[in-house]
Amino acid sequence: MYIIVAGAGRIGTQITKILVGKKHDVVVVDLDPSTCESIYSDIGAMTICGNATTLKTLKKAGAEKADAIICLMPKEADNISCALLSKSLGIPKILARLITPNYEEAYMLAGVNIIIRTVDLVINQMLMELENPEVRNVTTLRGGKAQIYAIRVPPKSTVIDRSVADITKMKDFPDQCVFMGIYRDEANDFVITKGNTVLVEGDMVFLISKSEFIDVAAGILTGHRKRR
Repeated sequence: MYIIVAGAGRIGTQITKILVGKKHDVVVVDLDPSTCESIYSDIGAMTICGNATTLKTLKKAGAEKADAIICLMPKEADNISCALLSKSLGIPKILARLITPNYEEAYMLAGVNIIIRTVDLVINQMLMELENPEVRNVTTLRGGKAQIYAIRVPPKSTVIDRSVADITKMKDFPDQCVFMGIYRDEANDFVITKGNTVLVEGDMVFLISKSEFIDVAAGILTGHRKRR
């Protein structure tokens, strides 16, 4: 894919590095010359020193052939302007980081297809570290509609030697949590779970779930039921 990253802060730089590693064609647009130079030399992505809120800069970045643009500038107004111009140039996929929840409707009206809610991500991670330190939030899907979590099965957990089918049939296990796979350290293997897959001690279980249901699922898998 041909992808434009508008804004090369910490998140923009990390995303650029990942995209380049996955062999995508990436162009980074940023106002700071030293940042552009650093990304080009360290990551190897093409960079353009300019303002991503202008048609001239976006065209120079190849907007008319881009498959997607990611708006990651520090100001909401800049991201909205960039999204509007990107939409007018026909970029099919427009992603943006939402900093302030009040701007969500403006982002959608501007043509943003995928909104990443920074505040939600931070809050969810903080609560997870506080309430369920054994659970890791791996990634967020569809702007926070669902999450992928990783949970380690500890020694003496009641789910050890039980199948996925048996666990999901347990009275308290949420219907909204779905097993995706298991990583086993000793075998260095990732197992795609089926109903007859049996959990063993030390399994790193990957679940897809809405955030409000993961506490119960984690309590069952770890044996640490949340106190009411």
